[in-house]
Amino acid sequence: MVSPSKLLVFFLAATALVIVPGPNIIYITARGLAQGRAAAVMSALGVETGTLVHIAAASAGLSYLIARSATAFAAVKWAGAAYLVYLGIRTLTSRNGADAREAARQPLRRVFAEGVIVNVLNPKVILFFLAFLPQFVDADAGAPALQIVVLGLALLTLGLVNDMVYALGVGTLGTVLRGRQRALRYVSGCVYLGLGIATAFTGGTRSR
Repeated sequence: MVSPSKLLVFFLAATALVIVPGPNIIYITARGLAQGRAAAVMSALGVETGTLVHIAAASAGLSYLIARSATAFAAVKWAGAAYLVYLGIRTLTSRNGADAREAARQPLRRVFAEGVIVNVLNPKVILFFLAFLPQFVDADAGAPALQIVVLGLALLTLGLVNDMVYALGVGTLGTVLRGRQRALRYVSGCVYLGLGIATAFTGGTRSR
C-alpha cells in the first residue's frame, strides 16, 4: 500500500488542487445561485459521484486508454462541452413564467444527475487521474489498482469537503437572492456557456 510519507505528500498536493476553483466548483456555483442551498449540495454530491466513476475507470486502466487515444479523448471533451453549452442555452432561453421556474428549479434528482454527467465528461479529471495519481503509486508495493482506489477515495473526500463549503456558501446566497430570478438565470446561463467553452479548450492538468 501507499507509504504514510507518500500519502502525506499526496494529501498536501491534492488539497492545493481542490481548493482552486475549476469546472466542478463553477457548476456547483451556478446551480446554487439558480436554486439555492439544497440544489448546490445535491450538485456537489453528483459531482463527487462522478469522481467514483473516474476512480473505477482509472483502476481499470480506462482513463489511460482514453487519454492516450486522441479520438476517444476528443469525443469525451466535446461531449462534455456540448452538454454544458446545452445547459447554458436552455437556461438563457427559458421564458418568464412556468418555463423560467422550471429552468431555475430542477428536481433534485436531475440536479444530482447533471453533476455526475458534468464531472464524468470533464476531460481535466481524466488527465488528473492519468498524470497525477500514478506518481504516488508504488509499483514495488503491489496491487497498483487498489492503490489508485485508495488515493482516489482520499481525493474524493477532500473534494467533497471543499465542494460542500462552496455549496453551502453559494447556496445560501442563491436562497437570499431567489427573488431576482431573471438576473440569476442570466448569470447561471452564462456560467454554463463559459464552462462549456473552457472545457472545449481543455489541456493540461486538472483543477476542480
